[in-house]
Amino acid sequence: MKNISVIGAGTMGNGIAHTFAQSGFKVNLIDISEASLKRGLDTISKNLDRMISKEVITDSDKANTLSNITTFTQVKDGVKQVDLVVEAATENVDLKLNIFKELDNVCDAHTILATNTSSISITQIAAVTNRSEKVIGMHFMNPVPIMKLVEIIRGYNTSDDVTNTIMELSKTLGKVPVEVNDYPGFVANRILMPMLNESIETLYNGVAGVQEIDTVMKLGMAHPMGPLQLADFIGLDVCLSILNVMYDGFKNPKYAPCPLLVNMVRAGKLGVKSGEGFYDYSQSRKAEDVASQFLK
Repeated sequence: MKNISVIGAGTMGNGIAHTFAQSGFKVNLIDISEASLKRGLDTISKNLDRMISKEVITDSDKANTLSNITTFTQVKDGVKQVDLVVEAATENVDLKLNIFKELDNVCDAHTILATNTSSISITQIAAVTNRSEKVIGMHFMNPVPIMKLVEIIRGYNTSDDVTNTIMELSKTLGKVPVEVNDYPGFVANRILMPMLNESIETLYNGVAGVQEIDTVMKLGMAHPMGPLQLADFIGLDVCLSILNVMYDGFKNPKYAPCPLLVNMVRAGKLGVKSGEGFYDYSQSRKAEDVASQFLK
């Protein structure tokens, strides 16, 4: 397995492409616009420069990594003769289902289809294809080049061979794969999102302020980043989407999003990506720089 396609050049997509390319894979990076692809490549280049400055890689390593990435604006052109497609589009059920319908039609029969979804059912996604045994979840953590964990999520029909292949592939990337079953939120977000939501509820109820809540969790629980700052980094819209998926899936009120989170998303206060969330980032750095401050 040497030829990989990644759909989506945003934060997760460019991180996944970066990680595969740095590990020697040939990567087709696909997005709907040249501008998005350029932003994605610029981010990869800057992240590689940061690694060079820390003496993690050399200038030659950077050149080799970038040379392994080819960009495409059409899915059908970017998935020809690849062994694996990793979808990293927006966390939207309808969008992902449409992407997988198209992938099933245009990819070779042997191609494994993976999704980087952080909460949506793998079984539901696989059901729109004619290769449900070859559909699997690869939930990378952000920032992808730094974080070691990959949640490997089996759909109801995902085969043992495909699961084992993706587990071993993740190890070649220097990651630690953990196999989990297909339930809303999987493991990472089933535990993380209620904690973030409860932190927002704590703020909403006036128990303490933003910095006080984050300080308690950083100093008292040894978290590298406070929960409200982490929510900003993830994206408040993403947090809301994941909580809604979990609430719809379990019908349990403990997963219901806090009204403050709902209103902030409605107001466009999405965190680092919009320049303001629980903190003000208007004079700050990009999300990748914010993360590198904590995750070294």
